[in-house]
Amino acid sequence: MSWLEALVLGLVQGLTEFLPISSSAHLRIVAGVFFGNDAGAAFTAVTQLGTEAAVLIYFWPDIWRLLTAWLAGLRGRSARGLDYRLAWYVIIGTLPISILGVLFKDAIEGPARNLWLIGASLVLFGVVLGAAEKYGRQRRPVEDLTLRDGVLMGCAQALALLPGVSRSGGTVSAGLFLGLQRPAAVRFSFLLAIPAVTAAGLFSLPDIENTSGPGAQPSAAQMVVATLVAFVVGYASIAWLLRYVEQHTVYVFVWYRVILGLLVLLAVSGGMISAT
Repeated sequence: MSWLEALVLGLVQGLTEFLPISSSAHLRIVAGVFFGNDAGAAFTAVTQLGTEAAVLIYFWPDIWRLLTAWLAGLRGRSARGLDYRLAWYVIIGTLPISILGVLFKDAIEGPARNLWLIGASLVLFGVVLGAAEKYGRQRRPVEDLTLRDGVLMGCAQALALLPGVSRSGGTVSAGLFLGLQRPAAVRFSFLLAIPAVTAAGLFSLPDIENTSGPGAQPSAAQMVVATLVAFVVGYASIAWLLRYVEQHTVYVFVWYRVILGLLVLLAVSGGMISAT
């Protein structure tokens, strides 16, 4: 991997991780179109540590409040309020992606990165996001979250193991279909991602050293720089997205996904880029 590729892909990761447009798909597409390779699933997972560090810092007051409430609730029933329940929803909602990520690791790092599948997923789940925006009632605040919501949004998050689906796109779509207000769905989506994405990044660290594995092979220095770039850009992206969803629909992301997915499919079918 060249230094230019490491910097560009770190920037792409930071820009796209929190938007409902699939960061893993963008890393795969940008690497294939501009650098003629696949950055690899390990590179994607590790650079996500940078963007998740941005989430940890940005949402630290919320995270600390949930953590202390959860620990207090374990010690006594009197402390089991909303924050205690939300903490459990995050823990339980993380289980689907954690279990499936381990069971299907080889498929996720190999066949699932085919550009035919990525292009189709961008289009299909873009339509799903649009339907959620149009038909979701969007009446329920975050205080109305239930265990059922946490489980269903966790299952939707697990779909993002397929590049092109989008973790935030899947969870936000599920939240909107469940009647959550858009800001509530987005905020819980951020919290739900923290344990799963952090674990995936740490789990994939050894794969970076495996020079016989699939994808481009970044050096340790390139990996660190790409992750730092993702952190800085990702932090700015969080603030922007939270402000945006308070006043705007997600249709701009729907149209972007559909157009990009169709362009990818056309480029692959025309032989302009390789699907593998």
